[in-house]
This record gives sequence, C-alpha cells and structure tokens, in this order.
Amino acid sequence: MEYSTAIVFSQLSLFPSTLQTENRTYLFKPWKQRTSQSSRFQCHKMYVPGFGTSPESTAAQHLHHFFNFIAVKIVAAQLQSYNPEAYEELREFLDKHSLSDGDKFCADLMRESPRHKDLAMRILEVRSAYCKDDFEWDNLKRLASKMADDSNKKLMTDYIVDTSCIADGKQICN
Repeated sequence: MEYSTAIVFSQLSLFPSTLQTENRTYLFKPWKQRTSQSSRFQCHKMYVPGFGTSPESTAAQHLHHFFNFIAVKIVAAQLQSYNPEAYEELREFLDKHSLSDGDKFCADLMRESPRHKDLAMRILEVRSAYCKDDFEWDNLKRLASKMADDSNKKLMTDYIVDTSCIADGKQICN
C-alpha cells in the first residue's frame, strides 16, 4: 500500500507540461482559475424559530432594561451620600413604579415633578455612560460561554451518573 501511494504522488506534477493542461484533471486548481471564484467561506448561523426579532435583539432589550436598573442603583448610591432628600424622593418613586421597563420608568419619573425630571436626566446620562464606557462586554461573552459550557457539562455528568451504575469510578449497582 505504501508503494502505490508513493507512485501516485510521484506521478503528480506541480508544473504540468503545456500538452497535459488541456485534458488533465488537477488535484488543486491552477492559480488563475481559483482567483475568479470567491475565496470567502459561507458560515451558516442557526435558525431560531419563534422570534419576531433576532435573539440578539431580544438580549439587547433585556440589557437595556438592566442598564437602567444599574443606573438607578448608581444614582441612588450617589444621592444617599450627598443629597438625602433627593434620595428619599427617588426611593418613594421606586416603591410606586416598576423598574421592569426602564424607558417607562424614566418617562414617568420625568413627568412627576421638575426635581424628578432632573433625577431622570441623571439616570439617562449614567445609563448611557455605563453602557458605553464601563460595562465589560468581553467579560460578558466569556462568562456567558463559560456558564453554558459548565452547565452543559454538569447536566451531562449528572445524567450519566443517574443512568449508569458507576459513580466516582466505583460500580454502585449489580
């Protein structure tokens, strides 16, 4: 077998003669023919059924509300130390209004009173600054991937332990 393989490779020529180029089938296409074709690889992403928008868009919407929650926490902590009266007003407003929709929360806060409007503007500024400058996007991707991998590994390991007779390298059933 090794001998026949050596013969096959020894018969291949990197520089075919001009007489052989018309009728010869190449293992690799000559350079001139390859450049006319697209060298870009086509990557196909998974289709996710049931979403009106992309999953990334849905995740972005959840992050948007989360950034509002973080901004409210930051502003509240700042107010607590230097403006206790405004802090109490914000706490009272928080008791009456949900933070589940960040834009609705800020819109309602703006319309409450001129003092509340200033608080809402501060929350909007902090929300934007935190999203653009302070949130660690690379860390989010790394942590989300690690959590998915760790969770998958644990679930598969638990399943194997539950369905087999081996645990910690010891046979536990007959």
